[in-house]
Amino acid sequence: MNLTGKQKAAFGIGAVGKDMVYALSSSYVMYYYQDILGLSATFVGFILMIARVFDALNDPFMGILVAKTRTRWGKFRPWLISGTVLNALVLYALFAAPEQETGGLMVWFSVVYILWGMTYTMMDIPYWSMIPAITTTPQETENLSVIGRTCAGVGSALMAMGTMLMVGILGGSSERLGFRRVALIVAVIFVITEVICAVSVREREDSSMKTSTVPEMFRALFRNDQALVVVLTIVLINSALYLTSNLIIYFFKYDVGGEAWKANYTLFSTVGGAFQILGMMVLYPLLRRKLTNTKIFVTSLLAAMAGYVLILVICFAGFSGNVPVLLVPGAIVFAANGMLSVLTTVFLSNSVDYGQLKTGQREESVIFSMQTFVVKAASGLSVFAAGVGLDLIGLAGNTDETGPVAQQSAATIQGLRLLMTLLPIAVLVAAFFFFRAKFRLTDEAVEENSRKLKEMRA
Repeated sequence: MNLTGKQKAAFGIGAVGKDMVYALSSSYVMYYYQDILGLSATFVGFILMIARVFDALNDPFMGILVAKTRTRWGKFRPWLISGTVLNALVLYALFAAPEQETGGLMVWFSVVYILWGMTYTMMDIPYWSMIPAITTTPQETENLSVIGRTCAGVGSALMAMGTMLMVGILGGSSERLGFRRVALIVAVIFVITEVICAVSVREREDSSMKTSTVPEMFRALFRNDQALVVVLTIVLINSALYLTSNLIIYFFKYDVGGEAWKANYTLFSTVGGAFQILGMMVLYPLLRRKLTNTKIFVTSLLAAMAGYVLILVICFAGFSGNVPVLLVPGAIVFAANGMLSVLTTVFLSNSVDYGQLKTGQREESVIFSMQTFVVKAASGLSVFAAGVGLDLIGLAGNTDETGPVAQQSAATIQGLRLLMTLLPIAVLVAAFFFFRAKFRLTDEAVEENSRKLKEMRA
C-alpha cells in the first residue's frame, strides 16, 4: 500500500519540528552559556566535544534497542514519542538555567547538555529508520527521503533566520528570558509535530523478519558492504561541510570584515540556506527526470568542489569584500550540499533492501544509527582540525565584543582562505573517488532488489 499525501506531509512536519530543536541547540548553546551566562568558552567547548563523542558512542546501542523493540504500536513510534517528550523537557531546561554560582552552573550545563544529546538520539534514529520500513518501492523511498531532508532544512532555516528576532521580542532587554521563552515555544512545537508524525505514519509489518541477537545484527551490518560505502561517503561529505561551517564565520569577520560583517554573514547564511532547500526541492527533482541518482550525486560533488575553487579565486583576485560576488559560489556549494544530503539518505535507505537480500536480516535502525555515529565522530574531528588549523595560521581572536575587530596579518588571511577551501576540496575529492570505486546500488540494481523482495514477501 502506497503512502498517502497526508502521511508524507506528516513525515515532513516531523522533520521540521525536530530540526528546529537541533538548530536551536547546535547554534546557540555556546552563545547562551558563554556570552549571556558568563561561563568560560573553553569549558563550554570542552563539554560540547565530550557530549558529541559520548552521543556518537550511544548511537549504535540506540539503534539496537529500536531494532529489537516489539510493541503493538510498532518498533519506531514508541521511541519517537518518548524521545520527543523527554528531549523537549531537556531542551527547555538547557535554556532555562537557574540563577546559581559558576560551579553549579557548570554542573548544570554538563549534565543537561549530555542528556539533551541522549534524548535527541532516542527520537532521531527511529525517525530516519522509518523510511525503508514505511515505503514499499524505490520511488517511495526516494520521494520520502526528499521530503524529510527538505523539511529538515526548512526547520533549520527557520531557526537561523528567526531565533535572535524572537529572543528580542519575547525577552525585551533580557536575552536570558528571551531564550527561555523561545525554547519553551520550540519545545511545544516539537512535541506537536512529532505526535502528528507518529499518529499519521505507520510502519508496515514484515512477519518474515526474525529478532536478531546483538552480535548477529553487527555481523549483518558489516556484511552489508553498500551500507558501509554510503556511510563512509557521508562521513567525508559531512567533514567538508563541518569544516566550512566552523571556518566561514572567521572568514567574514576577519577577511570580509567591516562594521557590517555580522549582517553580511547573516545574508550569506540565509541565501545559502535558501539554495540548499532549492537544491533539495527543485534542482534534484528536475535533474532526476533526466539523470540517474548516481550521476546526480557525482555532478553534485563536482559542483561543490567547483564552488570552493571559485571562492578561492575570488579571494585571491581581491574581491573577498564583495559579498554579492561571494554569494554566487556560496549558492553553488549550498545547493550541491542540499542534493547530496537527499541522495545519501536515499542511498542509505536502498542499502537496507540490499542488506536484507544479502544477509536475510533487515537492519534499518542499526544502519541509520551507524550513520549518525560516524557523522558525529566526523564532526568532532572536523572541529578539532579547524581549531588546529586556526592556531597554525596564527589567527588572533577578538575577545572584546564592543571594541574593533582584531587585525590579522596578510599571511594569516591567506592561510584562512586556503584552510576554508582547499581542505574541504581535498575531502570531497576523496569522497568522489571512493564513491566511484565502491558504490554499486545503481537505479537498475535498486529496482531489481525491490522486485526480489516483493517476491519473497508474496
